[in-house]
Amino acid sequence: MKRGIKIDKHGGNACIMGWPVQHSRSPLIHNYWIGRYGIVGGYCREAVAPEQLAEFVAKLADLGYVGANVTLPHKKAVLSLTEPDNRARAVGAANTLWLDGTHLRSTNTDVEGFLGGLDAAVPGWDKGLEKAVILGAGGAANAVVFGLIERGVERIHVVNRTFERAEALAKRFGPRTRPGRWAEMTGLFTGAELLINTTNLGMQGQPPLEVNLKPLPDSAVVVDAVYAPLETALLATAKRRQLRIADGLGMLLHQAVRGFSLWFGVKPDVTPELRVLVEADLVKPLE
Repeated sequence: MKRGIKIDKHGGNACIMGWPVQHSRSPLIHNYWIGRYGIVGGYCREAVAPEQLAEFVAKLADLGYVGANVTLPHKKAVLSLTEPDNRARAVGAANTLWLDGTHLRSTNTDVEGFLGGLDAAVPGWDKGLEKAVILGAGGAANAVVFGLIERGVERIHVVNRTFERAEALAKRFGPRTRPGRWAEMTGLFTGAELLINTTNLGMQGQPPLEVNLKPLPDSAVVVDAVYAPLETALLATAKRRQLRIADGLGMLLHQAVRGFSLWFGVKPDVTPELRVLVEADLVKPLE
């Protein structure tokens, strides 16, 4: 397969690399901004198998790219192939690469995605917040913990089906983060002002996420990193309880902002028009 795309000398291109990658909505987001801001360039998908990753990253500039997004399963592997910043090192994964002269640098914008999406959906959510519960202990959970620590949350309970992974995450981030067993979940909801699902449970084609939200206080905020479907069963249940919610699409849109800024020198706006565009695409079958 021929890789890369021809670029104008005054423009640039970026891509998202993953295996698989066809499901990604990132091209829709970035190409919307490219058109809106009159940038000469483009953004596309690159299906990169794990055994091809090192070569592809090394040739990124030769292929005509000024940077790239990274999705599964490459987020950890690219750390050793790039110059990660402190945030990428702390989270243990990178999702954004950019060329800085001869240096290929990397960062993790999932933190901004989580915080920006939540700030937009529930302004002031972090005021007085003392206790949060996170479901899952993967890459997204690492980014969420990092963001919550930035915002000063004192108690962060990480609940995972494999307890050892929750323990490892808690050890990584220190005493504010506490591991929890899946069977302990409901009890931990008592007094929790924030609940975040970072697992794939409830996603299209995955098993449902079965939780009892009754112990959550009426002031709680419920967040789901899943964006397909846009309203998961978790969010629907939270709405019936009249709890404040934030969906995964907000996180997806806001995590894209910094990468676009690094590649093209423009900080884009997450507009209602863009959200409607992506929402419409989410209901279409993948080609």
